[in-house]
Amino acid sequence: MEKELIQILTSLGLTDKESKVYLASTEAGTSPVSQIAQKAGINRVTTYDILEKLKQRGVISHFTKKQIKYFTATKPETLLEEFEKRTNSLRIALPKLKKLTGDVSHPRVRYFEGIEGIKAIYADTLTSKTEILNYSNSLEIRNAWPNYDIEYVEKRAKKKIFLRGICQNDDYGKKVHELDQKYFREMRIINPDQFDFTNEINIYDDKVAIISFKDELIGMIIESQQIANSQRAIFDMCWKFAKILDEVEKSKDIKTKLLQPIKSTKNLIADREETAEDIYRKNLSLF
Repeated sequence: MEKELIQILTSLGLTDKESKVYLASTEAGTSPVSQIAQKAGINRVTTYDILEKLKQRGVISHFTKKQIKYFTATKPETLLEEFEKRTNSLRIALPKLKKLTGDVSHPRVRYFEGIEGIKAIYADTLTSKTEILNYSNSLEIRNAWPNYDIEYVEKRAKKKIFLRGICQNDDYGKKVHELDQKYFREMRIINPDQFDFTNEINIYDDKVAIISFKDELIGMIIESQQIANSQRAIFDMCWKFAKILDEVEKSKDIKTKLLQPIKSTKNLIADREETAEDIYRKNLSLF
C-alpha cells in the first residue's frame, strides 16, 4: 500500500487506519469485511468499526446479501468533495476566527445629531487624504446651514481637497456647478425628477459619511475600508451615468437649435415671395 496515498488521505482528515481501510476497500472492490481487513493489515473487528465510520462520512457504501455485508468504496471524487466542503466551512468561519485573534477591524460607526453634529462630520472630511466623492442636494444643505459655503466649502478648497460630486439640476445645483473651478471641484448635475435625493453622502479615505437634512438633522460616519471601496465603485458608476445623461440633454438642445434655422429659412422665403409679388404689382401699376 503506497505511503504517499496514505499521507494524502491523512492530510484530508482521515486517520492512518481509516486511510488504509479506504485504500484496501478501493483496491478490493465490493468485498466483505474479512477481505478488506486482510488487505489493510488490520484486524476484522477494527476494520468493521472503521468501515461504519467511513460509511457515515459517505465514502463507503454497503449492501447485505445472504446475511453478509459487502462494502464498496465510493469514487475518490467524493473525498475531494468532502474536503472542499470543509474548506468552504472554514472560509465562512474565517471572519469569526479572525475576530477571536483581533485581526479584523470591525466597522466603526459614529452617530451625530443637530447642526453642530453635522458640522463635526464635515470637519472630519477636511482631514481627508483622498479626494471626496459626494452626492448632494445643494438646496437642502444650505437651508439647514446658511453659511455652509463660507464655513466649509472655502476651507476645503483652501486645503486643496478635491471633490467630485453629483447634485440636482435645479437653481442651486446650477449655481454650484458654475463655481466648480473656484472651489476646487467638479460637479455633474442630474434631473431631480428622475433622481431625487435629500441625503448627502461623502466618501473619503476609508470612511462614508451620511447626512440627512429632512425632518431632523442626523448623520453618521462609517469607518470601513471594504464599505468605502464598495461605495467608491458605486459612485464611479453613477458618475459615468451622469455624464451620459448630460450628453443626451446636450444633443436634444443641439437638435432644437438646428431646427430653428429651417423655420427661419421658410419665413425668409415667404418674405421674399411676398416682396416679389409686391414688386410685380407695383410694375403693373405703371401700365
